[in-house]
Formats: sequence, structure tokens, C-alpha cells
Amino acid sequence: MSVGETTDEEIYRKHVDDLLRFAMGLVGRSDAPDVVSAAVLRAMSARSWPSVSNHRAYLYRAVLNQARNEHRDRQRRWDKELRIDSDGRTYMPDYRPEVLAAVKRLSVRQRAVVVLNYWEDLSADDIADRLGISEGSVRRHLARARSKLRGMLHD
Repeated sequence: MSVGETTDEEIYRKHVDDLLRFAMGLVGRSDAPDVVSAAVLRAMSARSWPSVSNHRAYLYRAVLNQARNEHRDRQRRWDKELRIDSDGRTYMPDYRPEVLAAVKRLSVRQRAVVVLNYWEDLSADDIADRLGISEGSVRRHLARARSKLRGMLHD
């Protein structure tokens, strides 16, 4: 390691709190540490890691991808857990308040921009920087998320 070069541990320590808050908005408080750990391990083990210039954006994307994987896995488990009661009716418990449930039905990318915009109070430009995507992409995902939420919450 040359002078002035940042270690993986320093990079992790610098970004872990922000990554955990981001993950909490995507997957919830209890799953956030696991998502961040898996994402960071995968990111720092990647062949491309040594050549990454924007570690923060790379790690945010890794957390977003890991959250997407978790969401997919959770959805599969949820579908399997649908139960048919003795009368033949489908039973699916609803443990979340209406708004949280609606946000959870958004795609992971849409949830990401909603969390960063509303919970972290970031601008589209700041969100784009954190996720390593264009500001236009952030605005598009946010607009689609708002539209879906309006539809879900006004039914």
C-alpha cells in the first residue's frame, strides 16, 4: 500500500453508518446489517474493486443490489407462505401500516430513491451521487414511485 492510499477498512468505516441507514429504508431495521455486510463483502471481493474510483457510489449500488436480491428472496418466501384456511380462503397477514406496505411494494430502485428523498431528505442530485446513477434516472424513478404510491393509497 502506498502513502495516501485508503484501506478497505477505512473505506468501510467511513461509509458504514450511511449504508446502514440506506439499507434500513430498503429492507427494514432487522435485515439492514446483514444486507450491508453481504454487500460490502461482495463489493470488496470483486475483481473490479481495486480500480473503483468512487467507493461510496459503488458500495451504495452494492447495497441496493443486495437489497434487491433480499427482496426477491423474501417475495418468493412470502408467496410460499400464503395459506389457505379451512374454508378455502387465502390468508395473508398484513403487519404493516398502509403507507409502509405501499412503499414496500415498490421496486427496490424506487424504494431507494423514496427512502433517500423522504427519509434522508436528499435532493435528486445528492441521490444520484450516492447511487452512482444520473439525476434524470433518479427523477424518473421518484416520479414513478410517487405515481404508484398515489394509486395504491387512494384505492
